[in-house]
Amino acid sequence: MQLQNKVAVITGAAQGLGKSIAVAMAKEGADIVLCDIQEDPMHGVAEQIEALGRQCLPVRCDVSSSRDVAQMFSQAGEQFGTVHILVNNAARVPDSAEETERRNKHYAYLTTPVPRRSLGITSSLHDDDWLKWWDVNVHGVFYCTREALKFMEPQRYGKIINITSVAGVSAASTHSPGYSASKAAVASLTKTVGLDVAGANIYVNAIACGAVLTPPFEEYLANATDEQKACLYQMIPLGRLGKPEEYASLAVYLAGDAHYFVGQVLSANGGVVI
Repeated sequence: MQLQNKVAVITGAAQGLGKSIAVAMAKEGADIVLCDIQEDPMHGVAEQIEALGRQCLPVRCDVSSSRDVAQMFSQAGEQFGTVHILVNNAARVPDSAEETERRNKHYAYLTTPVPRRSLGITSSLHDDDWLKWWDVNVHGVFYCTREALKFMEPQRYGKIINITSVAGVSAASTHSPGYSASKAAVASLTKTVGLDVAGANIYVNAIACGAVLTPPFEEYLANATDEQKACLYQMIPLGRLGKPEEYASLAVYLAGDAHYFVGQVLSANGGVVI
């Protein structure tokens, strides 16, 4: 029970990776504040956590709104008195039909012997394709971090875990330049905030995820052809997608007190980026 008597705020916690992290931290003794815009599935997660004997506060919150975020942390403070752990998991992901088409084009180009050429992805993007990533993926991380630090700095204790992506540290997601840039911003923010607050015994680190078997990827695989799936798996040395619980165990470790990581971006990606 390495997180006994700790309070953890987890954004994007209604499903997928956020849900797995929330449940894993509850199993290690933490009380949980769930944050998501999807209320019904979030309440289902809350029931799972309470069945483990932990307290849970589900809050509908759009992290792209600084007002929503401030209200969520105010509620957390009212119920639990403080916050020890923040997991910035909420994010937009490239799952539209246009992005899926570009993804398949990118995967095929990297795994098929064809003449080299421009994929024409960046030059064909509209303004919305670029701008839509920043409100949740970057601004939301900053808003939540700022509010969490109002608890963590006075108590001289805290753990902040930012969920970024191999897209932010490599060209693995060439099919979505805006998403990649937003995740690179999270990786950079991790380093700068990590240095800023380390002297207050606050550890800020990031997990740069590879492909994770979450609902968006499950939907992609359900609609992909055998050839398209083969192209994807060909790019992953382990030959499979990561499981949410594999990432959750790393998040639990970073939330605990048995490490010396500060401002680091740890990438669990099955060998896609080595």
